[in-house]
Amino acid sequence: MTTSAAQWNNPLRDARDKRMPRIAGPSALVIFGVTGDLSRKKLMPAIYDLANRGLLPPGFGLVGFARRDWADQDFMKVVHDAVKEHARTPFNEAVWQQLAEGIRFVQGTFDDDASFDNLASCLAALDAERGTGGNHAFYLSIPPGAFPTVVNQLKRAGLAQTAPDQWRRVVIEKPFGHDLASAKELNRTVNEVFPEESVFRIDHYLGKETVQNILALRFANQLYEPIWNSNYVDHVQITMAEDIGLGGRAGYYDGIGATRDVIQNHLLQLLALIAMEEPVSFKPADLRAEKVKILSATRPAQPFEETTSRGQYTGGWQGGQKVPGLLEEGGFSPESKTETFGAITCEVNTRRWAGVPFYLRTGKRLGRRVTEVAVVFKRAPHLPFDDTATEELGQNALVVRVQPDEGVTIRFGSKVPGNTMEVRDVTMDFGYGHSFTESSPEAYERLLLDVLLGEPSLFPKNDEVELSWEILDPILDFWARKDEPALEKYKAGTWGPPSAETMTSRTGRQWRRP
Repeated sequence: MTTSAAQWNNPLRDARDKRMPRIAGPSALVIFGVTGDLSRKKLMPAIYDLANRGLLPPGFGLVGFARRDWADQDFMKVVHDAVKEHARTPFNEAVWQQLAEGIRFVQGTFDDDASFDNLASCLAALDAERGTGGNHAFYLSIPPGAFPTVVNQLKRAGLAQTAPDQWRRVVIEKPFGHDLASAKELNRTVNEVFPEESVFRIDHYLGKETVQNILALRFANQLYEPIWNSNYVDHVQITMAEDIGLGGRAGYYDGIGATRDVIQNHLLQLLALIAMEEPVSFKPADLRAEKVKILSATRPAQPFEETTSRGQYTGGWQGGQKVPGLLEEGGFSPESKTETFGAITCEVNTRRWAGVPFYLRTGKRLGRRVTEVAVVFKRAPHLPFDDTATEELGQNALVVRVQPDEGVTIRFGSKVPGNTMEVRDVTMDFGYGHSFTESSPEAYERLLLDVLLGEPSLFPKNDEVELSWEILDPILDFWARKDEPALEKYKAGTWGPPSAETMTSRTGRQWRRP
């Protein structure tokens, strides 16, 4: 037997092989807000996909909690339809039947003690019938205002307390507060019932393969890290653009706005991954320590009237269809001041990044749906070239495409074929769909599995949430003043208000058009 063959057949080697899937142990997941779109389109399909991939235990339990007058069979039909419509993997009747045996439903309201007593009885029965072992995760897909009521009901019903060899975990959906003070109060309320190591704050962008690939790109390769600093990087752009409007979402979105909804969590987390130093290991504590250092060093650039932008979309044409403006969308007040576009400039005050602006933007009804991180490099001096040789050459850039076309693009200069020396931009492209035969799991698959495994690497903790609000609060306070710049309008299908272009062009830079 060769050495390499011996290595691959070594039981210790196999036990440590990171390519071997980690399968969740005995457990049950309770979903509050089970009748909402998130549950139907993302959570239920993700649970089925995990089961179909063999990553859930045979006796897994799924419990829905809602006000609907449903029996177990009614809820089972809802899950079945959601899986059929939205699951990523093909439908397998045998997998479905095994999953369906553990599906239960509890009718109730958040303020009703009896409902939570019934939930406790249901979970005890699952422990006995399905072997879920007292390991229960509670997914709060509900408005943040209901968090205190639910977590205190879980405590009162004995569902937050554990016996030896058991665990109880709570999963919280954003928004994590609406400012620093509310975030601290929310954290205090939740931590009074669940210790911080048992709290999992979902940021679904951190579950995306391309976001995790930022760490691989930076730290598994020697190619990029030597130039990943202010000596070579001119600026960084982080964009999350959506081409959809907000029809039907007024109840959630009005008064929150694009900046709180996306920049506070998704985009600042992406900034932390791009700017952080190499962690000692990818253990959760080491990874979080480096993110916290970066967020602690990050400040919003001033003056805010020049370094920030916000706007609200008006009606226009998009995708060949005429679409309404925000104020014509159902549920929004004609006087609504909610921004649907937000852009800010951040400074990372470390030796590596001093002087490099980080531009973050997000918006609805923009030119197209795309999320990307673009690291834009400084221009070369072009000393051996005539000005005409490089007049069509832009700046080198490395672009991580998070969605929808997941991959990485590198833009650099290349000679145009011919007798003259002429240099133009070209690209090299890596796409997940081209390079790997297996499709990427949905973000919620990875995150739900990590909850059941107790793997917290991809979940922001208290300090990360509070540091993000410390960065954002001064901007939100500035926008809230009576004498701040007016909320600008931008037409649907464009790339935001004029002030967004001004905030980059004032320093000779410009936004990418993905």
